[in-house]
Order: sequence, then structure tokens, then C-alpha cells
Amino acid sequence: MAYHVTIDAETYGDARESFSWDVPEGFNAATDLVGKHEDGDRTALYQLTADGDRERYSFDDLDERSSAVANTLADRGIERGDRVAVVVPQKPANALTHLACWKLGAISLPLSVLFGDDALRYRLTDSEARVAVVDRSQWETIRDVAPDCPALESVLVVDGDEAALEDGDLDVSVASFDAAVDWTETAFEPVDTDVDTPAIVMYTSGSTGEPKGVLHTHGIWLGHCPAFEMYFERAADEGVYWTPADWAWIGALGDLLFPAWHYGQSVVGHPMGSFDPERAYEIMADFDVTNAFLPPTAIRLLMGVDDPAERYDLSLEAICSGGEPLTREIVAWADTELEGVVVNELYGQTEANLLVANCREWFPAKPGSMGKPVPGHDVAVVDTETGERVETGEIGEIAVRRGDDPVIFERYWNAPEKTARVTLEDGPDGGEQSDTIRSASDGASAGDVWHLTGDLAERDEDGYLWFASRDDDLIITSGYRVAPREVEETILEHDAVEQVGVVGVPDETRGEIIRAVVQPIEDVTGTDDLRGEIRDLVRERLAEYEYPREIEFRDELPTTTTGKIRRTELR
Repeated sequence: MAYHVTIDAETYGDARESFSWDVPEGFNAATDLVGKHEDGDRTALYQLTADGDRERYSFDDLDERSSAVANTLADRGIERGDRVAVVVPQKPANALTHLACWKLGAISLPLSVLFGDDALRYRLTDSEARVAVVDRSQWETIRDVAPDCPALESVLVVDGDEAALEDGDLDVSVASFDAAVDWTETAFEPVDTDVDTPAIVMYTSGSTGEPKGVLHTHGIWLGHCPAFEMYFERAADEGVYWTPADWAWIGALGDLLFPAWHYGQSVVGHPMGSFDPERAYEIMADFDVTNAFLPPTAIRLLMGVDDPAERYDLSLEAICSGGEPLTREIVAWADTELEGVVVNELYGQTEANLLVANCREWFPAKPGSMGKPVPGHDVAVVDTETGERVETGEIGEIAVRRGDDPVIFERYWNAPEKTARVTLEDGPDGGEQSDTIRSASDGASAGDVWHLTGDLAERDEDGYLWFASRDDDLIITSGYRVAPREVEETILEHDAVEQVGVVGVPDETRGEIIRAVVQPIEDVTGTDDLRGEIRDLVRERLAEYEYPREIEFRDELPTTTTGKIRRTELR
């Protein structure tokens, strides 16, 4: 059954009042995204390879090819509930593996190709992934970490040379992705699923502890669709969408790729690597991109290119962006230099993405504001202690009602205590944060339970929400969320480091950059060589974007009476 999320309303108020989730039984995300469209020959993906070649995939192509991948995974023993890691950049194999997992009832696990040994090892081990589909650029890393991942049984390497894939003493099977998949075996009947069937685990960092696996269901991409209609200004039926963001993050997958496919629209894929503003303009011009998701850092880099509207034949109509407030300068630049292009800010998190957005068709933008709550999501600003709504103009924590909202995560993977910590029962108009999650069978209706985001904001008299801060020390750099503790633990592995504190500091281009204040061990002097070694260590163990761009050496770090580092003094 074809199902489309629709907002049939002329005003924001009408949209909020009339919208409801009415998902049919037997819903499957893969069928919804690529298997339901009447015009199956319509372009789903324009793929631009790293070598400059161009490929085209229709919705029928993706449906059939993902079925072939599903058959391959099934041959490797993947069943309902099993986890499959996807460590692939913007290539067809990335999306095909996700779709294949959902047809099988398995759980996909998007992971960044920027991850180093420690980051990849932890996520594969914690999720107990049985199969990993990895890009050839990650082959050496996966070969190093595989022996430490007891559940891992099989590795499929995308664009890998079969002869070069030496598994040595690895106790896992290794094969080229293309060689392993029989692309002629396109018959596959998706297993029975519904909107609440587990589908994907995405890892996010907090300021303390290990990264958290966020479990979502088949309904997650539906949950993004009302916001998609808002920030792309009620986009027309014909459009082309693109983002430079890694297809490992909910921003790329949920803000653009999968909602576009839900509506039967075309997406451009390209493994760009480091963001190149000139190349970005070329891609948008060459493929007639009408709508783009661009992190604020990317927009600032685009602003450094002179006369873009004159140099490039752009079809761009709207840009959405999030992660940090958009300034008046960005909005004015797009209106002037891109000749009327709208830039809409949005807000969400991995656990509950796209709760707040802007839509110029419905209400005027207030630069710096996240916008207003999206239809389908009941959002409140609550007191962090009592859980009750705060007054207009007061800062509180953003909360969202669970109910039947498909965008809200089910639970943290292997961490029920962390799930309980962000669960508010009995609604923001009464009740307290719970030590345990009370299900409907315990006497509480789903509508009574709310999710606490950990983000602080205030609501103004017109209903706009204004971000204040995280209630922890999370760093957001170039759109990536980085946990200071994770970086600190890695730096402390260096033999010359006695103590370290990591903080985010403001930066005009990246929003924030990572600063590490290091106390070397006795008789060791901080040098540029040591700075280089620390940066390389973080790059190798965690990810390219997590290394400290600033490293300061001090004889002693400021601490509290209980020995905790005073982060505020390090900024």
C-alpha cells in the first residue's frame, strides 16, 4: 500500500491542528522508500563517482538491487533483529545495504568512514554486528579491529579488489561486495514488519561515558517528513536534492536522503571527502539541484566564493541547515548572492530529529531562532527539576511527547538506565522524571510519556523557539557532535600526557573548534612535535573531525575541590 505523509493545510495553525499519524499496518521502510512508487523508472539516485563518472538508478533499480543484497545477507545467516554495519560513504552500496536490512527485518548500523580503530571497534562490539559492509578505504581499519569483535562473522568490501583482500588470520569471511552479490537474484519478499519494528541503530556521543546506540524503528523516516515539507518550503513534486554530509549521520539520512525518496524525488550522491565550496557549486549546477541540506560550516565556506549566481547556473530554491544558530548575514547572503534562495534553520537530535523548523510560506523567519514545532510533534519547554512547563521567555529543557510519534527513538542500545534518565512520565504538566520506563501495560498511556532532549531553549511570545545551550559539555564542530571525555581518554593514552581537559571554543567557520589543554608528565616539555603526535593519535583512534585544532600546554590544570577539571576556565 502506497503511503505518503501529507500536510494539506494553507497555514501553520491549520497544519498543527489537522495533522495526524495514520500509518497503515504492515509498514516497511524499504518498501515505502523504493518499492511503492507507481513510476518506478523515475530517477531516485544520480551517482557521481570519485572518478567523475555518472550513474543513474531508478526506484525500480534500487528496489531490485536491494533485494539482491538482502538475498546475499540472508545467505550469510542474517535474520530478523541481527545487526549489519554500514561503513560506506555516499555510494549506492550504502543505501542498498540499509534497504536490504529492512526487507530482512534486520537492524542496520550506519558508521562513518572517518572513524578510527577505537571508534569503530567500540560500535561493532557494542552492537554485536554480524556483518560489516565497508568501503575499501576502511579495509585496513576493519582488518585491525575485527579480531576484537567476537560477533563479527563476515566483511563485504565495497569497490574492493578481490585479490587484494587478504584476511590472513582473521576468523571472518572476507569478500568483495560486488562479487558476493548476485545481481540477477532480485526476487525477495520482505518479512512482516510494522512502523514499530526495530530498523536502525545510530551512535551519538554524550559528554560523559561511552557513545550511545540510539535504536529507531521503521517509522523513523516518516517522522522526518513533516519537517521536510516545512524547511524545503512545501517542495514541488519535481525536485533534485543534495547534501555533502556523510550518509552515516541522521542529518544526511533523515533530513534529506530518505524523506526525498519517500516522496519519490531524486537525490545526488557523491563521496566528496573534505568539503570543497567550488566543487559544491559545480555539483548543484550540473544536476540542477533545487534543495540542499548544508551544515552552517559548509554555508560559510560557500560564502567565500565570489559571484556564485553569475559563475554557476543554479536551480537552487531552498537550503536547510542546523546544528547552530543561523546568523542574519547567512540569510541575507543567500537572498542576495543566490538570488532569493531561502535558508531555513531546523532543530533535532539523533534521538528525536527535526522537532522544530522554519517555513517562510507559513511564518516569517526570525534569524537565530530554530523556528516553531513541526506538525506531528508535541514539543514543550520544561523545568529541568520539576518537568513542568516554564513560562514564556524562560529557559528550560526541550521535551517531546512520545505518543505515536515515529521520529522518537525506542531506547538506547544496551543502556536501559540511560533511556530512563531521559524519560519523563505523566507529561510536562505534572509528574517527575522516572527511574524506570513505564509502558502502557503498566497503566500509563503512550501519550503520558515524554522524551527529554538535554537541550535548553526558550519560547517567545510568538511561539518561536530559541536555542540556549546543551545541559552538558558536548562540542559541536562543523556539524559533528563530539564528546570531550572520549577525546580526553584518547589523549591520555599518550605516554607524555599526565592530565588533559577538552573544551569547545567559538570559531567563525566551524562554529566551535576543539581545544585540548594538556598537562605533560614531569620533565616533559610541550612542543610542536608533541602536538602533532597528540593530533595523530586522536585522528587514528577516533575520527578525523575529533582532533584538537588547538593544543595548549600547562604545568597544572584548574580543578575543583573534588579533583574535577574546571572546563569553564579552559575556555
